[in-house]
Amino acid sequence: MSLTALTRPVRVLAAPGQRHDEILTPAALEFVGRLVDAFAVRRRELMKERRRQALRLAAGSPLDFPVATSAVRDDPTWRVAPPAPGLTDRRVEITGPPDRRTAAGALGSGAQVWVADFEDATAPLWDNIIGGQLNVLDAVEGRIGFAAQEGQGSRLGGRPATVMVRPRGWHLDEEHLEFDGRPVPAALVDFGLCFFHCAQRQIDAGRGPYFYLPKLENRYEARLWNDVFLLAQELLGIPRGTVRATVLIETITAAFEMEEILYELREHSAGLNAGRWDYLFSLIKTFGHRSDFLLPDRARVTAATPFLRACTDLLVRTCHRRGAHAIGGMAAQVPGEGPAAEEAVLAKVRLDKEREAEDGFDGSWVAHPALVPVCRAAFDGVLGGRPHQHDRTRDDVEAGPADLLSVRRISGPPTSEGVRTNISVILRYYAAWLRGQGTVTIDGLVEDAATAEIARVQIWQWLRHRVVDRETVGVLLDDEVAALGAEYPWAPVDDIRALFERTAMTGELPQFFTPDAYSRHLVRRTEVRA
Repeated sequence: MSLTALTRPVRVLAAPGQRHDEILTPAALEFVGRLVDAFAVRRRELMKERRRQALRLAAGSPLDFPVATSAVRDDPTWRVAPPAPGLTDRRVEITGPPDRRTAAGALGSGAQVWVADFEDATAPLWDNIIGGQLNVLDAVEGRIGFAAQEGQGSRLGGRPATVMVRPRGWHLDEEHLEFDGRPVPAALVDFGLCFFHCAQRQIDAGRGPYFYLPKLENRYEARLWNDVFLLAQELLGIPRGTVRATVLIETITAAFEMEEILYELREHSAGLNAGRWDYLFSLIKTFGHRSDFLLPDRARVTAATPFLRACTDLLVRTCHRRGAHAIGGMAAQVPGEGPAAEEAVLAKVRLDKEREAEDGFDGSWVAHPALVPVCRAAFDGVLGGRPHQHDRTRDDVEAGPADLLSVRRISGPPTSEGVRTNISVILRYYAAWLRGQGTVTIDGLVEDAATAEIARVQIWQWLRHRVVDRETVGVLLDDEVAALGAEYPWAPVDDIRALFERTAMTGELPQFFTPDAYSRHLVRRTEVRA
């Protein structure tokens, strides 16, 4: 890359770590700096618009499909780009943090795609972020050994899963990098470093630079990503349209702009994914002040719940109408100990994935390698030898605003066990997150930031609407804090309890996984490196 040097360089505000110099090269930092210089102001304005929209909705403005973009929705002629190499058949995708062990297991799991998740599955310690970049680079270069899962060697043919990277969302900052006196947007750090080091290598290997985009709330945020892709490709001399990105529909406002999001990204689009738990978190965050949006126990809000089913049906219809892949939600189960327990877990996952395949999805997510064969068999039963089912356009689907918001059909108070479960998940996840782990297995489920957030905001919502009293939560909290101390003797239980009270038991819903929270609870700046 031959460019004029930036007058305001990106500064690294962290001590050097092992192999960090392979990622934080002067050229890579300059590349990230150019992205920040071009888009940071626009990103800040979009974050202000998020807050304005939240206030409008809280004040009673109706949520509906945008009138201004009706021409986009009504135009039957436009399509997204055709599937890129390595993304035609995506019937099984496995996702997890980009640590070495997870990468090795995912690459040889038999899944078509590995999603290296820098967002919900990663606690943002600097070593985790740069270590994750190193692991993605090593995976692309074939330096991570993988062993094919039993019975999968012939399908893999010695070739590991296609790598996709999920950068952090637009709302987060990376405190360890600074540009023009401000923290660098975390999304541009994760994308920029990966793209700089891996894009050409991935192209040379017959694949390409592929991404999952989280937490988008509207078409303007998708347009920003598209412009980032255009500039990144131009700076590195990579042909326009090489990047592919799948958008996670995991906010309630994005569900009303699925066609518009595909349209904005159409030359770089690889489809949409149904994000379940973040979608519920977004629903409560947006409408938690309303009693008609009161959700029951998390375990009762399944993918078959009417308002979630309306969203996923509309997602499939939208994607297939535009020639895009529709990817189903996460199966977070971990196989149990013993044949009976394992079969119970696999049966539950099998039912979920068969439903998705029959509904028209082209593939789905799993969190554990043992679930890959179950997911694959479910989609094999519908797809057969076809790579996808774009031809199933789901013209039968009619999902309007009332359908997407029909929470009242399952609305209700929680059970005592549901309250206890949420408290347990929050405390154990906070303990793991503060220790630098972005995922943790709790009661047979892989919990990450998304599931911890829905557990947290449900406690807040139940207290706000007085379907659970503070005394009950306090008694259950005492029990679970004691259990946490016994289970995790290393955990700072007093700090974790205080963090729970501050993030789940206050009058107004506070943000937790935010730039400020990263600084306050986890990230610590160390020595400044020139």
